[in-house]
Amino acid sequence: MAVRALVFDVFGTLVDWRAGIAAAFRASGVSGDPEELADAWRARYRPILTEVNDGARPWGNFDELHLATLDDLLGERGVDLPSDRRHRLVDAWHRLSPWPDVRAGLEALRRGRVTAALSNGHTALLVDLARHGDLRFDCLISAELAHVYKPAPAVYETGARLLGVDPAELMLVAAHPWDLQGARAAGLQSAFIDRPLEYGPGSPAREDPDATESVGDLHELAARLAP
Repeated sequence: MAVRALVFDVFGTLVDWRAGIAAAFRASGVSGDPEELADAWRARYRPILTEVNDGARPWGNFDELHLATLDDLLGERGVDLPSDRRHRLVDAWHRLSPWPDVRAGLEALRRGRVTAALSNGHTALLVDLARHGDLRFDCLISAELAHVYKPAPAVYETGARLLGVDPAELMLVAAHPWDLQGARAAGLQSAFIDRPLEYGPGSPAREDPDATESVGDLHELAARLAP
């Protein structure tokens, strides 16, 4: 079935979270390697989302969950950081820069199809990221609208419903095979975009042989989907 609309994962797929969060740790005065601290914080991402989806933790938006995982990280390392500096670190997730291909690549893809963010980040966070990175979408769709987190099917189904397309006419673009697998389970098409520097030099290689498309950047995806 033809692709009528594209939805995009944001963190790691469109924006470089690691560089931005490492810079925030560098400025915070927290001792330790900033990149390692960024990785350790991010590693708590999927486990806490699973807790929410499983009902083990009440719903919380990304700011609330990031603060909880930051508290765990700092407590584990015996770091006593004032509340205002913790909140400054959480706010850094609102000011992440896009990968080099993203602005122009999104524009190229928007010329032929509806484009929307489909992110676990809450709406206010997505607005800040889009404004900070000058990223143009037709719509911002947050998992908070479904009150579950990806890869729960309801998130992808909500995207299709709000955009007025059949799930099979919607394609998720993401750098993470687990996200793409969740999209396919909900009936979406999928496009894997390789972000080999998401975890810095030496990032583990990823691929998704089941994806409808596998590309190196958004420009390549635009060329593949061109009529």
